[in-house]
Amino acid sequence: MASEPSLAHFLAEHYGAVKARFPEEARRKWRLRVAELFWNLSPEQKAAYLASISQSPLSAESIEHADFNTDDDPLDGISDDAPGVGILLRTDYSDEDAWQGFCAKLQEAEAEFASEPASEGAEADADVHAAAPSAAQGVASSSTDAEGDTAMEDEDAEGDDGDDAGPIFFVINAPPAEQEKFTGMSNLAALRLLNDVDVRRAPLPHAGTKRVRPPNRLIDHDGWQEVYSGKTVWIYDAKSNRDQCVRLVSQKGAAMYGTATADSWRARVSHICELQVNLASGAMTIDFGGLDRWDYEERARNLDEALRPIS
Repeated sequence: MASEPSLAHFLAEHYGAVKARFPEEARRKWRLRVAELFWNLSPEQKAAYLASISQSPLSAESIEHADFNTDDDPLDGISDDAPGVGILLRTDYSDEDAWQGFCAKLQEAEAEFASEPASEGAEADADVHAAAPSAAQGVASSSTDAEGDTAMEDEDAEGDDGDDAGPIFFVINAPPAEQEKFTGMSNLAALRLLNDVDVRRAPLPHAGTKRVRPPNRLIDHDGWQEVYSGKTVWIYDAKSNRDQCVRLVSQKGAAMYGTATADSWRARVSHICELQVNLASGAMTIDFGGLDRWDYEERARNLDEALRPIS
């Protein structure tokens, strides 16, 4: 079966040069810079790229072992290599009591989920304003020094060896010295920090639907869409202090045309554990029955941010 069109060929061609030009950076930033080169191609050049990769596809093994996938990144320790199948990132530090209350509910939800028999399917309704997590073993604080090296201070690492089931969520709660960089972080910024960028062919518009104008890489730019791979990201923000919900961040647009990579909707702490497990297993996809019910304010913020050059 042919693989979906992606950035792999373009990375194979340009990643080495970008890496040599910016030796002080690391994998995720290098991939973002290569993606920026891709987005700067003309429509004709993108069409030629699609034709080229269709005729000469790379093997899955060569892509898996390529340096653009195997190079280290300073934040691998709190993303790819961290325990858990999802990442919960705290981006507001104004109400410690609310945060502690959220963490307590999250741990309760994880314990409750772990005690229940295996789910018979994805029963949670993505149509609902709900969600629930599990971080009983994943709460940690991250500290990144000026050189970008990340040290983890895992508060719950002791005693993990005796547990058969690992944590569902790895929680990033930055220490005071590092909180400014995370405060108010957008969905797109979080994906770029904790996931790896890629591209895919954008969904086709329905008959009679016009393509988005102006084009935007998060929805459709010359028939392509920017996407991300890695663990699912959930964001605790200022609203979370009041509603005890978090933003569930999409790594790609939904199947319906017009939705965007980095779209989000708010999920209640009591449900995110079940949601994360079902999403990770493939038992659930969120499409709201074909309705566009993602947070428009967050989408607008991401679309605007996507237009800014990589710095």
